[in-house]
Amino acid sequence: MPPRRLKLGYATPAKGGDARLFAPSAERNAGAIIDVLHRHAPARGRALELAAGTGQHSAACAAAFPDLNWQPTDGAEAALASIAAWRDAAGLANLAEPALLDVSAPGWGAARAGQDLVLVANLLHLISAAEAKTVLGGIGQALAPGGTAVIYGPFRRQGRLTSEGDIAFDADLRLQDPEIGYKDDTWVIRSASEAGLDLVAVEQMPANNMCFIFRRQG
Repeated sequence: MPPRRLKLGYATPAKGGDARLFAPSAERNAGAIIDVLHRHAPARGRALELAAGTGQHSAACAAAFPDLNWQPTDGAEAALASIAAWRDAAGLANLAEPALLDVSAPGWGAARAGQDLVLVANLLHLISAAEAKTVLGGIGQALAPGGTAVIYGPFRRQGRLTSEGDIAFDADLRLQDPEIGYKDDTWVIRSASEAGLDLVAVEQMPANNMCFIFRRQG
């Protein structure tokens, strides 16, 4: 998907003088996401990260799971330099070079089939419902039978925004682009089921975020 020109203001140059970008939110939530992965993700195999952003999660997750071959991707070509710089700084053999991947393109998942884990963090509220459907459908195609999907971010809960911060952020996103904004938890679960993904767990995360864990049928 062509990157939307959203004013998020979350990333600044990291210390070190290279191409790394630093997002404070990614620094804060990496540990909580890794804790979820330790409870639900396979210990080894192939892992595909969608919308890797700055690359902070990529480096942290690859370090936490040395037997997972971690492939970071992003739909914005400009993001790849930061992801690559985090990879270079980490020096991890199981962390691949970042790849450009448009997850709004039908069929993207089939081209990436055989994954044991797919992780996507903080994406669905930044894209349209139609694009989110394509993301979930592609995850169903990308995962091997029995593979795990972990989807993290802010969501509506049974149609409701449950904090003042979420109300303000969702309104700001919709003001910038009426097609985007928080997706409802029940919609995510239903859309994932239509993509062949069974819900395993929903975990409540810091800062009022949520984490959905799905398993591919078969």
